[in-house]
Amino acid sequence: MNTMKWLIKRELWENKGMLFWAPVVMAAVLVALTLLGIAIGHNADYNGEHIGTVIIAGKPLQAMGEGLAKSYLAAGAPVLMMLGFLAFFYCLGALHDERRDRSLLFWKSLPVSDAMTVLSKAATALVVAPLIVFAVGIVVALLIMTLSGIALLAHGTNAFGVILSQRDFYISPLQLVALLPVYLLWALPTVGWLLLVSSWARSKVFLWAVGVPLAIGLLMLWSQRAMGMDIDGTWFLSKIAARVLLGVLPLSWYAFEQIGPADIAAGANHVDASGIFYSSWATLGDVSVWVGVAAGVAMIAAAMWIRRWREEN
Repeated sequence: MNTMKWLIKRELWENKGMLFWAPVVMAAVLVALTLLGIAIGHNADYNGEHIGTVIIAGKPLQAMGEGLAKSYLAAGAPVLMMLGFLAFFYCLGALHDERRDRSLLFWKSLPVSDAMTVLSKAATALVVAPLIVFAVGIVVALLIMTLSGIALLAHGTNAFGVILSQRDFYISPLQLVALLPVYLLWALPTVGWLLLVSSWARSKVFLWAVGVPLAIGLLMLWSQRAMGMDIDGTWFLSKIAARVLLGVLPLSWYAFEQIGPADIAAGANHVDASGIFYSSWATLGDVSVWVGVAAGVAMIAAAMWIRRWREEN
C-alpha cells in the first residue's frame, strides 16, 4: 500500500502542472470573469441603464434560493469538463514519455513491479485526477455563488439565508464526489486503451490512439456502403470508437446511453444535481458498462505485459 501511495505521489510530482495547476488556472479565470460581469452589471445599474429585473420578494426569493442551492455546482462546469482532456492527455504520455526520455531505465532499476507502476498511472487518471478536479470545481462554484450573493446584497437583497437553509446546498457536493465510481467504470475502457497505446507506440501516440479506432470505423462504413457488406460501421463508431475515445469526459454516459432530460429527472422532480446523481448511477444497470470494464481491465493488463517485456532499440 505504501508503494502505491508513493507511486501516485510520483505521478503528481511529475504532472503537477497538468493535474493541479490547469484546473486551478481555469477556476481563477472563471472567478475573474464573474467579478468582471458583476462590475459591469453594477456600473450599468448605477448609470441608470436597464439590465433586467428579478422579482426577489416573498415566494420568488424563496424559489431563487432553492434553485441556486440545487444547481450552483453548474458554475464550476468548465472546470469539471477539463477532467476529460486532462485524463486523456495524461494517459497518452503516461508510459510513452518515460521511454522517450529514457527515465524508464531508472524506474525499472527500483524494486517496483511493472504492474504496480501501470496501476498507479491508471489510479491517477481514474481516481486522483477526478478528485482534484471535483475539489477545485466545488470551491470555484462556492466562490462564484458567494460573489453573486454579495452582488445581490449590494442591491438590497439577501439570498444567503434562503440558500444556506436548503438541504441541497450541502448534499450537492457530496453527490458530485459520489459519482466517482460511475466515472471510473465508464472511463475505464478509454484509460485502458490510452495506456495500451502509450506502452507500445514509439511515436505519434495521439495519431495511433485516435486514428486506429476512427480508421477502422470509416473502413467499415466504406465496406458497408461501397461494397454492400453486412457491416454496421455506424454502430462501431458510436458504440466502440466513442467509448474508447470519449469515456473520460464527465457525463459522457448520457451520450452512450442516449439519456434525455426526462430520463435525467427520473430520480428527482427536476434536472439538478440530484437528478444527475440518480440517473448516472442508473446507467450501471446496462450490461455494456461491464463489457467496457472488462475490456478496460484487459487493455491495462496488456499494457503491463508490454512494459515488462518490450525491448527498446
